[in-house]
Amino acid sequence: MTTGEIIAQSVESLWEKIIGFVPALVVAIIVLVLGWVLGNGLGSLVQKILEAIKIDNLANSLGLDKLSARTGKKLSVAAFGNWLVKWFFIVATFVAAADILELSQVSSFLYTAVLPYFGSVIVAVAIMLIGIIAANFLQGLVRHSLNASGLQSAESLSLITKWAVLIFAFLATLSQLGVAAAFVQDLFRALVAMLAIAGGIAFGMGGREHAKKVLDAVEKDLMGK
Repeated sequence: MTTGEIIAQSVESLWEKIIGFVPALVVAIIVLVLGWVLGNGLGSLVQKILEAIKIDNLANSLGLDKLSARTGKKLSVAAFGNWLVKWFFIVATFVAAADILELSQVSSFLYTAVLPYFGSVIVAVAIMLIGIIAANFLQGLVRHSLNASGLQSAESLSLITKWAVLIFAFLATLSQLGVAAAFVQDLFRALVAMLAIAGGIAFGMGGREHAKKVLDAVEKDLMGK
């Protein structure tokens, strides 16, 4: 076989591969476009549904508006739902397009690494958002309850409650993301132990007299019998 024949055969083989690849490329592009359109459409639909049930009003009543004021950005649960649905479909269509193009390594990477971590990021953001809302809500609840009881330490205890919830939410977020999992677990155990010890000391200092009265009453009752 001459050099010219070898070159001609190589060019012909390359041309056949290109011709065979073009239909798959066209289909992959169509899938990506449809995925983008579908993701945006469903995301907008989800946002409208969440806005219709006034979920942002509920979130604002629990303190989301205060967080928005502090960050200087408008935070919206409905908009987050839009983002969540949209990017889920977009990433899923990238996986489908990689499968169509027979890019097995890319497809495997997206399917085994990107999609699961994308899900973890979504859950982590949701955990942190719920934690912030719950922290603000519980802070207000504790403050109003203790003020109604006439306790002077209402503000301090409400702040402790808020930051305890925020810390637990932050640790749960790190755990969900798999960031220093062992360290987060040890830190979580240490915080729980610290709170338990602090609660025990507080009970021992504040409830000692009350406990003594209860024990004295029980002793008198037994002696009377």
